[in-house]
Amino acid sequence: MQKDFGKIGFILAALGSSIGLGHIWRFPTTAGMNGGGAFVLLFLGIALFVGVAMLVAEMLVGQQGRKNVPDSFKEIAQNPKTSWRFVGITLFAGPFILTFYCAVLGWVLYYLVSVSFNLPADFAQSKAIFETFSSHTEQISYQILCFAIILAITAYSIVYGIKSIERLNYVLMPLLFIIFFGLLFYAMSLPSFGESVEFMFKPDFSKLTSNTIIDAMGQVFFSLSLGAGTIITYSSHVNRNQNLFASALWIVIPGIIISIVAGLMIFTFVFAYGSKADVAGGPGLIFIVLPVMFGHLGALGGFLCALFMIGLLFAGLSSTVSLLEPCIKYLTDKTKYSRATLTYVVSLGIFLVGIIVILSMNTNYQATLTFFEKNLFDWIDWISANMLLTWGSFFNSLFIGYFVSKDKLREWTKGYLKSDFAFYFWLYSLRVLAPLMVIVIFINRIQRF
Repeated sequence: MQKDFGKIGFILAALGSSIGLGHIWRFPTTAGMNGGGAFVLLFLGIALFVGVAMLVAEMLVGQQGRKNVPDSFKEIAQNPKTSWRFVGITLFAGPFILTFYCAVLGWVLYYLVSVSFNLPADFAQSKAIFETFSSHTEQISYQILCFAIILAITAYSIVYGIKSIERLNYVLMPLLFIIFFGLLFYAMSLPSFGESVEFMFKPDFSKLTSNTIIDAMGQVFFSLSLGAGTIITYSSHVNRNQNLFASALWIVIPGIIISIVAGLMIFTFVFAYGSKADVAGGPGLIFIVLPVMFGHLGALGGFLCALFMIGLLFAGLSSTVSLLEPCIKYLTDKTKYSRATLTYVVSLGIFLVGIIVILSMNTNYQATLTFFEKNLFDWIDWISANMLLTWGSFFNSLFIGYFVSKDKLREWTKGYLKSDFAFYFWLYSLRVLAPLMVIVIFINRIQRF
């Protein structure tokens, strides 16, 4: 990437990396599996009080280092041999995540083309469509084709650099909000909307378990693109005087809004046309629930379903671009090969691994590609949310919180963390709350393993 983002362009690009399947697909799924209200409350608190602090820290590394992820750490440390440069290897988390993320986005593409105008009549039929597509042998070629198309669009956007990313998000983000709020207004007209509001906002603390807390923490890392090098890479192309705290809020708050809108909308439709048991439907939740809801709307339903899938596809594509960009920027800086060559080579690697991920969900290959009761798809999702992203943010928080001097941090943040309380609360979040979250997640997951 050769040029800098504009102020709005940076916010939209970072917002695009945040608002993707993590908010629209993963959040309702995880909230449903954790009983709703208590999980939502935890997610909101962690995102606002810890997520914002970690976003500002990652933005600082990029803004002050102004290089690829490892070299930004070296620049700030002013030591080319500093061990902190190894924190930058988390940028390879992006291609790893894309091996399953692009597969899910391929499902969206398939539903847009094949299901939107041939909607199921009930939940049984909808479940059969999803299960046949995601796990039956005769549908593998369609899955791989859709996966390849998503990856090709991502690679094409990466090849043309930062201005391509900026232009993409000027269109995609406003359109996404228009589509989703339009669907929310329709959901508000249904009698089950009140039930959805209660499920989302009335916490039942009897359902609060250690797993709920861990899942809420993991969702924050996943949905905010923390730890993958994305925010650092994008921030290396912003003005040194930009208000990073305001930028972080512009990323977190709209992301929370989209998560809540997606949850309210989806759970309203679940309660209207299904049962409470369906809210814990797992990864296929939106692919099973929404087509049934749209099917009840007659001819209009197909159009609205297509619109929803387009919005979801746009949100997902903005995230796939942001997940691949840090790796490509680093390799471009460190090798003699062109940006285009590196993009296509890395994308080919993602594609080959992605095929194996797709096969791991197939009934004929699932047993072979299942380890410790999780198939490869579930493992990559689990490792991404609970290991790669969390530990990337962990070390970044320690670097800014402990390694960089207070005087330097004061100088960098004096334009927006003006009071002592704001500055020291931010520092406390980086030094104590963020590392503690990661350690708790890690211990819990190891015990469960």
